[in-house]
Amino acid sequence: MDAPPKAMTSASASRPAILALFEFMLIAGIYVADWNHYIIPSKVPYLFAIAWVSLRLRHLRWADVGFRLYRNWRTTLLIGVAAGVAIEMLELFFTQPLLVRITGQIPDLPAFNRVSGNVTWLVISLALTWTLFAFGEEMVFRGYLMSRIAGLLGQGRRGWTVALLTASLGFGLSHFQQGITGVTENFLDGLILGTLYWSLGGNLSVPIVAHGVTDTIDFLLLFFHRYPGVS
Repeated sequence: MDAPPKAMTSASASRPAILALFEFMLIAGIYVADWNHYIIPSKVPYLFAIAWVSLRLRHLRWADVGFRLYRNWRTTLLIGVAAGVAIEMLELFFTQPLLVRITGQIPDLPAFNRVSGNVTWLVISLALTWTLFAFGEEMVFRGYLMSRIAGLLGQGRRGWTVALLTASLGFGLSHFQQGITGVTENFLDGLILGTLYWSLGGNLSVPIVAHGVTDTIDFLLLFFHRYPGVS
């Protein structure tokens, strides 16, 4: 088969790059707006919209970036719950105490104080946990952002490593209101969830369950006044 003209090849190659650049500029704009308190109530729906439009323009579905069961329901739930509990135990008993010792700051969580002893806010928080946080953030940061960056870099090990680090950094910075300890903690959690996504062949269901379990434990600890550093 004859090679296409260089001009055509260049133009074809430039279109995905231009689209990706536009997407990343929009994402950066949403972060800046959020840091300046212009985003209500959360930037996740806006990022999700960018991800959805990007997939549509590239003729992809959410299933193409991993939104499917891992083998079956039983396996998905078993691995997801086990991973979520493991992430929470690592956070509570190792990474958070270490980060607090290094930075001298506990995660800044005043917005969650209302959950303590309040059944109504616990129910609201758990509903948000499994929709906005677990589902929404995993679809955005792992399903969309990681796969998008890896795809641009060729899907090799190097590309996936860069994608893992970049998406995890974005995930950490999205929790800027929790201070340096909260940002670092969520960056590390992002690394674990992203590695889980990558190691399971780009499966999103397991990280969604793991993320939901981790946040559920957090809110239960907050409700029972047992979360470290929160009265």
